[in-house]
Amino acid sequence: MPIELKGVSYTYMKGTPFERMALRDVSLTIADGSLTAIAGHTGSGKSTLVQHLNGLLHPTQGEVLIDGVNLAGKKKEAVLARRKVGMVFQYPEQQLFEETVAADIAFGPRNLELPEDEIERRVRAAMEFVQLDYESYRDVTPFKLSGGQMRRVAIAGVLALEPQYLVLDEPTAGLDPQAREELLRRITDLHRKKKLTIIFVSHNMQDIARMAERVVFMHDGRILIDAPPSEAFFADEKMKEAGLAAPPTVALLSRLRQNGLLVEADAFTAEEAAKRIAKAIRKKEGTAC
Repeated sequence: MPIELKGVSYTYMKGTPFERMALRDVSLTIADGSLTAIAGHTGSGKSTLVQHLNGLLHPTQGEVLIDGVNLAGKKKEAVLARRKVGMVFQYPEQQLFEETVAADIAFGPRNLELPEDEIERRVRAAMEFVQLDYESYRDVTPFKLSGGQMRRVAIAGVLALEPQYLVLDEPTAGLDPQAREELLRRITDLHRKKKLTIIFVSHNMQDIARMAERVVFMHDGRILIDAPPSEAFFADEKMKEAGLAAPPTVALLSRLRQNGLLVEADAFTAEEAAKRIAKAIRKKEGTAC
């Protein structure tokens, strides 16, 4: 069953002089096995939205359901439902605190009071998936790792909980290009190989375009666009209203079209854009002949 938000509104510091409405009547269904991107400018409500997905925040109005269970409930079923959602915050490496990589990854499963052999199995599996060799890294302090490696340790700690849904808030923030590309590849592999439902927040339109099956653009606490990338990035007026720009490849191809080259603009990687341009040039030259 999916994640469902029904008429969700949320107000920070309600009843105080600093009261601020962050979400306004948001309804959204995230299907099992999907890869959904959420974007918007600062203050649009995107981070507030994802913090509702595992019960860190509860709606001022409306409800959030995981597999049909209201996360605001107090009973055991609500607790179990919240555990189905793993959350990786922006700069998750700042939350690392154990003395070794293995101990940090094992922290969550150990809090679930799992048997030690099951904890070790999960730690090994999580480290393998983020490509950190267990024997080489298990006893290493996480604070001596590179930024990209620390980010992978943090993600492994969430994966060791074996969530059904994974929420990533700006997962590539602060990483160098090589570490960023590697992490994006790992996220794509998670979705493809484990059939994991992934929701990720990003400000990078190119990353969203090439990875997401579905795009949700937030503005002023509301959903402004909810569509596949092939539709979302061509909704020019709504993109402008949200304060967002189309991916560079789409912008380039659109500009070429404006200047007379009949090129298809729906390319979300450099390779696809190059193929579109080459095809349009060949067609133009053929017509000229």
